[in-house]
Amino acid sequence: MSQVVTLKKAQIYQKGTKVLADVDFEIEESQFVYLIGKTGSGKSSLLKTIYGELKLTEGLGKVDTYDLIELKSKQIPYLRRSIGIVFQDFQLLMDRNVLRNLYFVLEATGWKKKQEIHDRSMECLKLVGMEDFGSKMPHELSGGEQQRVSIGRALLNKPRLILADEPTGNLDPETSEEIMRLLIAIAKEENTAILMATHDMHIVNKFPGKIVTVKDGRVLNTPAHQI
Repeated sequence: MSQVVTLKKAQIYQKGTKVLADVDFEIEESQFVYLIGKTGSGKSSLLKTIYGELKLTEGLGKVDTYDLIELKSKQIPYLRRSIGIVFQDFQLLMDRNVLRNLYFVLEATGWKKKQEIHDRSMECLKLVGMEDFGSKMPHELSGGEQQRVSIGRALLNKPRLILADEPTGNLDPETSEEIMRLLIAIAKEENTAILMATHDMHIVNKFPGKIVTVKDGRVLNTPAHQI
């Protein structure tokens, strides 16, 4: 299996202060990895380094084909096209329907042909079981439905990696489990690696995967059986 994320001896800084030291971890394609740790432990800094918001200046870092040490500002949009992001609060655009939310992302990332934009948007809605909801406005959907759309949106550019930041944080337990099953299925079917930050240990215990723990300025790898 090829590596999607590799960090070795990476030193991660936030505003000049080292927040994580000697970070060593890897994510393989189609692997599901949990990122756990207390608020303020450095989880967000790690995620920001992976998607290029924080510059990596020491150590080795690679995401997809991008070298994080050598990464130029003009390359960051292309790096981010190889990464899908799923947020806790969905972050759908409330002034347009579901389908136009997806059109917006494709247009913003360089897609030009209307038919191709429509076809890819519908394909991604189908992947998450929302193909019949394209004309609905976000406020007409439940939290779980909005999160499904958010996951569909993250898949638009066929990313090698999805970063899911507390994706079940605003959902009830039953809906959270539905979303977890969906994410796990996508990892397998789309060959997409998923790194999911979460505080929900019930989810971690119910759906075992590799665990990466951020604690005391370090990143600890905890092997677990594959989902």
